[in-house]
Amino acid sequence: MKVKQGSFLWYLYLDKIYCLLSLRNVKALMEYFHLLDAHRRNTLNDVLFFHFLHHVTNMKIVHIKMIFDMLDWTAMGEIGFDQFYMLVCIVLSHQSHLEYQFMYRHSRPVFDLLDLKGESKIDGPDFEMYRFLFNIKKQELRELFQDFDITGDRLLNYKEFKLYTIFCTEKSIDRKKRRKQREEEREREKGKDKEKYYQHLKKMYSTGMNQRSRSLL
Repeated sequence: MKVKQGSFLWYLYLDKIYCLLSLRNVKALMEYFHLLDAHRRNTLNDVLFFHFLHHVTNMKIVHIKMIFDMLDWTAMGEIGFDQFYMLVCIVLSHQSHLEYQFMYRHSRPVFDLLDLKGESKIDGPDFEMYRFLFNIKKQELRELFQDFDITGDRLLNYKEFKLYTIFCTEKSIDRKKRRKQREEEREREKGKDKEKYYQHLKKMYSTGMNQRSRSLL
């Protein structure tokens, strides 16, 4: 899932620490929401929602329909600005590779979204259906239930889900640190190679000048 370059969402910025939009961005998003609201009901129906996501992302049609059904938890056939804002933040976190950070910072709203049956628990099949929203691989999902399903009922309660988000966030931060260290190491190696190259050129130049001087004598 990627945001299309040049679309409205492309120009919004998601804070990397709290995974929220700035007040200025929220105001712009609200104006955009009202423009999409062709029926002036302060809501978007499934048709408007589909065309919005199809226009700003490369998301699959089946995924768009699934997301609308998830957000429309009252089964009214429409969603309000709160659900719209939540979705936009999820999409932007995906675009910025902040999925785990977003789940950690907003663990309760995310848990409530994934709790499709309203039983204060998330089951495996439901999480499997919507794992694409947070870029979770199948193997990671299996490990999630193996490692954090403390009660062993194949269901995640909020505390278990919260532990998972904390673990994933720390793991993601550690991964980024190691990647940064590798990049810094490569830059240092490049600097050493350049220095060796310059020293080699300097030596060649000095040797050439000495040979030229002897030939003139």
